Amino acid sequence: MYGLIGNFTAQPGQRNELISLMTASVSALPGCLSYVVAKDPNDADKIWITEVWDSADSHKASLHIPAVAETIKKAMPLIAGFGDHIVTEPVGGFGI
Repeated sequence: MYGLIGNFTAQPGQRNELISLMTASVSALPGCLSYVVAKDPNDADKIWITEVWDSADSHKASLHIPAVAETIKKAMPLIAGFGDHIVTEPVGGFGI
């Protein structure tokens, strides 16, 4: 399995709009086992994304799906900065 944990800082006051955009288009993606968007309780503009994929190739391929590419395009103006981006190797747990 292939995992990603990362965070974005939204433009001031745009976190909820960014979250809405990133969760509205969530649907079954080939190889995606889990995709979670969460608010950072200590930063009013930060969100965390946690993903689990069956492989790194599945994640890479998802970036070329038209709906995903369109969401990324719409999200970019709402993002003030990118924070941590950590690759993990999930080994099990509830929901995967």
